[in-house]
Amino acid sequence: MAGVESSDRLTSLLQRFRVNTSLFHAGPLCGVTTFAARPGRGFLHILRRGEVAVTHREPGGAVKRIELDRPTLIFYPRPLEHAFHNAPADGSDFACASLDVEGGATHPLLLTLPPVLIVPLDAVKGLEPLLQFLFDEVDNVRCGQRLIADRLFEVVLIHLLRWILDHVGELGIPSGILTGLADPRLAPALVALHDAPEADWTLDSMAREARMSRSAFAAHFREVIGSSPGQYLTHWRLTIAQERLRAGAAVSTVAAELGYANASSFSRVFSQHLGTAPRNWLAAPPQSPIPA
Repeated sequence: MAGVESSDRLTSLLQRFRVNTSLFHAGPLCGVTTFAARPGRGFLHILRRGEVAVTHREPGGAVKRIELDRPTLIFYPRPLEHAFHNAPADGSDFACASLDVEGGATHPLLLTLPPVLIVPLDAVKGLEPLLQFLFDEVDNVRCGQRLIADRLFEVVLIHLLRWILDHVGELGIPSGILTGLADPRLAPALVALHDAPEADWTLDSMAREARMSRSAFAAHFREVIGSSPGQYLTHWRLTIAQERLRAGAAVSTVAAELGYANASSFSRVFSQHLGTAPRNWLAAPPQSPIPA
């Protein structure tokens, strides 16, 4: 795993697709508390002490109930209504933050995660001193408390994502960006693609980043990630393109930033994958993630 650990697999993703964390509750919760689903919003809850039952509806409509009785991170990476069921008085103690993705789009990392992740606090190495700092802030009203708490929740999220990358197999993460970043041979190539999507990538140049032959790289890439290297590169470029277009960038600017010869060639690829031209796509919300 040394090759994977020596490369920064998260920075370019988190810089391009910002997630804003905001503390909105600290203290006990009693009875039933419901957290509504809103576009582009997830939640990161910390059960500090006590017991709680967490419920949400699964895709088929059945109610999933999870009983917790130890300090735990409860991570809903995408919009999904859920509820906490506590004792009617003297409820369990929580610190809760919302996660808002800039532009309301689905984050490429968060998109591939399960609907909820339940992680005991003591499972994430190095988290204890950070949480102590966070709890000191939420427990004491001081100047800048909310700003510091928001930033600390962002650091908690990054620590959690690091932990997820190291436990992809145990968590049953489906094939995609996370399984690729967790793979010691593919991670260097993916980091290079993420850092420089505009480069003139070929199968040869991607394989060189992975220090593999063309054929071995292509086969291993499809096995681990579930698509060909070329398909992945196009998907990554168009994921960035959606964010840049939402931010107001011109089609010609986005085309140049992502390595397309001109606006026409970019628009042609965009239309092939999203079913409409970039300008029409912008004018027709809601906007869905690119089909994998």
